[in-house]
Amino acid sequence: MANEWNKGEKERKGLHRKTEKAILVGLIQKNQTEELVKEYLDELEFLAKTAGAKTIKRYTQKLAHPDQRYFVGSGKLEEIRLYIEEHEEITLVIFDDDLSGKQVNNIEEELKVKIVDRSSLILDIFAKRAQTAQAKTQVELAQMQYMLPRLRGLWTHLERQRGGIGMRGPGEKEIETDRRIIRDQISFLKKKLEKIDQQNVTQRRNRGDLIRVGLVGYTNAGKSTLMNVISKSEVFAEDKLFATLDTTVRKVVFTTMPFLLSDTVGFIRKLPHHLIESFKSTLDEVRESDLLLHVVDISHAQYEDHVNTVNQTLKDLDALDKPTILVFNKIDLYRKRYFDDYLDKDTRAEIEKELQENLKNQFEHENLFVSAIKKENISELRALMEVKIKELYTIRYPYQVKHW
Repeated sequence: MANEWNKGEKERKGLHRKTEKAILVGLIQKNQTEELVKEYLDELEFLAKTAGAKTIKRYTQKLAHPDQRYFVGSGKLEEIRLYIEEHEEITLVIFDDDLSGKQVNNIEEELKVKIVDRSSLILDIFAKRAQTAQAKTQVELAQMQYMLPRLRGLWTHLERQRGGIGMRGPGEKEIETDRRIIRDQISFLKKKLEKIDQQNVTQRRNRGDLIRVGLVGYTNAGKSTLMNVISKSEVFAEDKLFATLDTTVRKVVFTTMPFLLSDTVGFIRKLPHHLIESFKSTLDEVRESDLLLHVVDISHAQYEDHVNTVNQTLKDLDALDKPTILVFNKIDLYRKRYFDDYLDKDTRAEIEKELQENLKNQFEHENLFVSAIKKENISELRALMEVKIKELYTIRYPYQVKHW
């Protein structure tokens, strides 16, 4: 087994084959509850798992604002240090908020293990998931922009040439020339993206005047699975965060009515600003969509917060006012988690109907409860989409007779 991962050269490039053991650290700040921070750390643990780390322990602390030196108080840091000394398998500490270069240096000096913040963890996952030239360029640009103000903090990592989570990306450079080199690289990557964007614009023009339907939603809400069901295609989908980075577009025909269906990268709380900026070209599919299917994991305890996070991102993209259908996915899991076994079928149906009406009033969009994995209510969704798409075609081509 040892030989399987003993790749020498690849290991020096930053790949870390062994599952890393990690500690998670979060702050309970003003206007936050312990329950809310627990949800944040649950998500951070899922991010860590997606990146290839196993969470061993969590630490939280109530502070009005992060400590300038160590993010947490010195007493809490000492508690973490002692735990790491007792558990030598721990090689990684992940913080749920962004750290400055100075904080990374100070914390690493005390704990003697690798320090990663939420943004660098997400960047690491994106680096691992990127497949196409566009996605790889976008991720590298975001990495460079993230690294620029943190060069001093990152220098210790680069100097020691350690691999694993948070370390995928540009290699070692002289600290005195780093800023100039990275700025030059940022400029180069932006020009490269502009060229790719022009090619994408040409591709979109060549698609004709078909109505475009865009799948949007929080990461891991089930967008790719739903796309597979609607379009009868095989888009990569799995139960991990950011399974899809590249926009996938499929031509779909309902009866004789054609339209384009696109799947994009999922959104998440505290998504690094640099990533949003870098991926704006990918999200052009969202901006240019005529109809949005906003997919929500109804079984998640924080699904309302997820809806608000996606809506805020859509607002940033100037796409919030588009015609939208809220698709509350994973209704099978919702029933399993929240319905008692003794509830009869009629009572369950009544509760779901009332919930659906409340959600329609709350978010002001038509909605459906579906299970993409079990294909429940998919025919109802297709019927609703067909009505909406016909309306959009009628508005776009009021004087043309359509035969669908």
